[in-house]
Amino acid sequence: MEKKEVTVDYTDGMAFNGKVAQFDIHMDAKPEVGGLDKGPTPKPLLLVSLGGCTGMDVVSLLKKMRQEYDSYKMKISGEQTDEHPKHYHKIHVEYIFEGESLDEGKVKKAVDLSQEKYCGVSYMLKQAAELTYSITINGSTI
Repeated sequence: MEKKEVTVDYTDGMAFNGKVAQFDIHMDAKPEVGGLDKGPTPKPLLLVSLGGCTGMDVVSLLKKMRQEYDSYKMKISGEQTDEHPKHYHKIHVEYIFEGESLDEGKVKKAVDLSQEKYCGVSYMLKQAAELTYSITINGSTI
C-alpha cells in the first residue's frame, strides 16, 4: 500500500499552510470567525480534490476512447448540514463539455467509470455524503 503524507503548518490568526510535496496550499477563515480571508477554507478544498480526481480520470479515459473536446470543466456544489459538525451531506458534480465530435455514449461511459470505479476521492466522499452527477454536452444535459 502506498502511504501519502502532507504537512499543515499554522501561520497566524486562523491561517494555515498545507504542503503537498513541493506545492503550497494557503487556507484561512472568513473575518467573521477571526480570519483574514487570504485563502480558501478547508471544506471547499474537498470539492476541489473531488474535481481534480474525477477530472483526471475522465481526461485519461476520453483520450483512450479517442474523444476530443474543445473545453471541459466541472461545477461542483456541496450542501452542508446546519448542525455541528457541519459537513457536506449532498454533493453534485456537473461535467460540462463543449465539442462537436463528442460521442455522448463514450463521454457518459468515461464519467461513469470515474465515479463508479476509479476516483478514490469520490469513493471516500460517498461514505459520508450523497454524491450525484450530471453531464452537459454543448449546452444539453444528457
